Amino acid sequence: MKKTSKTNNQAIDSNELIVAMNDLEKENGINKDYLLEAIETALVTAYKRNFDSAENVRITMDRETGEIHVYAEKDVVEKPEDVENSKLQISLEDARKINKRLEVGDKAEIEQVPKNFGRIAAQTAKQVIVQKIREATRNFLFDEFNERKGEIVSGIVQKADGGIVVMDLGRLEGVMPVKEQIPTEKYKVNDKIRAYILDVERGAKGAPQVIVSRAHVDFVRKLFELEIPEIYEGVIEIKGVSRDPGSRCKVAVYSPNENIDPVGSCVGQKGIRIQNIINELNGEKIDVIEWSEDPAVYISAALLPAEVMAVDVKPEEKFAQVIVRDDQLSLAIGKAGQNARLAARLTNWKIDIKSESQFREMLAKLNEEQEENKQEMSEDTQTGE
Repeated sequence: MKKTSKTNNQAIDSNELIVAMNDLEKENGINKDYLLEAIETALVTAYKRNFDSAENVRITMDRETGEIHVYAEKDVVEKPEDVENSKLQISLEDARKINKRLEVGDKAEIEQVPKNFGRIAAQTAKQVIVQKIREATRNFLFDEFNERKGEIVSGIVQKADGGIVVMDLGRLEGVMPVKEQIPTEKYKVNDKIRAYILDVERGAKGAPQVIVSRAHVDFVRKLFELEIPEIYEGVIEIKGVSRDPGSRCKVAVYSPNENIDPVGSCVGQKGIRIQNIINELNGEKIDVIEWSEDPAVYISAALLPAEVMAVDVKPEEKFAQVIVRDDQLSLAIGKAGQNARLAARLTNWKIDIKSESQFREMLAKLNEEQEENKQEMSEDTQTGE
């Protein structure tokens, strides 16, 4: 495509505009060329809207001076009688008066100097810049909080009406859906609370929305990291967490250093460390147990506070048969099966719990069945003889 240009220029506070865009590039990271392209695109729309133009228009802004040039693009046709629409076409004869090198099929660009377009252009440029600053700020905040997924944040409750809870996190709002709230907690406006950043989404008009949780198991994991330096430093590892939010949770800890008591370190002197976490969770009970690579030992610990007599494991099925004393059965199972359920989640094993009496009855019944089978086999053998 061959072009023509004339020397009529139109500037819109050019120096101020370019300086402003340079500053935005330095301070906000908004690419200057990206801004200029967005302004040029918006100017074409503004031109057509304000001048009711059906022309094909191209508008450029000088990268250094900010001067704006408006070009009407017309297809070059051979003869004047071939021109069907003078706004879109131009004869070769007229085109060569502008540029002698133009040929049929080229596009001739005729620079326009529309009256009062400088004011329209200035308003349009300002609107685009404001919009792009807003978009850039949203993108910056989205990226910042997206990188902070998995962290704990503090905020002030702005809305709490029994549905979602909205928190003021400073520059953004945090939204805590009902399923991410602790069922036993009641949130009130102006409460200062902490929550776990679960996800970051694009909300209405592209604004980032931070999804937070107090019910997630990793909220407990992060609280342990904050309260117990040995976990933060990696001296003690959290091997697993299972939780019924607001009621009870179990945390399995381990240290490769034999001189460190992982459970004692987490509980702290007089239980002060674990109490800080319990307070944050508004009284949620926490069982801290020691992880073991021996599944039988690990499962026994996971069923605390119940005392386990024996564990028979079937590794290929990840199934464990657990025997407890009669007086420990209800404790091992827990209210509504909670203790057994949390232990199963923590260990990732299927756990069947029986009391000593139940186990003896089961063995007795099994022995009776075996004796009956032997007797039947013996009778069948005699009959066969």
